[in-house]
Amino acid sequence: QVQLVESGGGLVQAGGSLRLSCAASGRTFSSYTMGWFRRAPGKEREFVAAISWSGGRTYYADSVKGRFTISRDNANDTVFLQMNTLEPEDTAVYYCAASPELLGNLARLNYDYWGQGTQVTVSS
Repeated sequence: QVQLVESGGGLVQAGGSLRLSCAASGRTFSSYTMGWFRRAPGKEREFVAAISWSGGRTYYADSVKGRFTISRDNANDTVFLQMNTLEPEDTAVYYCAASPELLGNLARLNYDYWGQGTQVTVSS
């Protein structure tokens, strides 16, 4: 198993930036594909971004492409989500997730492990 703890959320004005972090512990971090998801008030959880075990592949939802960047540091068991040009529509609880699946569409893997989430609020 792997345990995930997110941090870095907060309140920011539209156009601002935040950097989310997700610290992992447990089994070998580099064995997992890592993803970020979010759940906005009154909406279902949606995929945001994912990164392959090596960092060589990334995938983004169309809504964040060009504004968000996912990265990982396998030496320190951490995955990041740099969020720029934030919009009020980005307001949500953001979750980090890990998948033991390493091949295929990164957005459609089975993510078995989840963090508790961190709140991101973007004011207009």
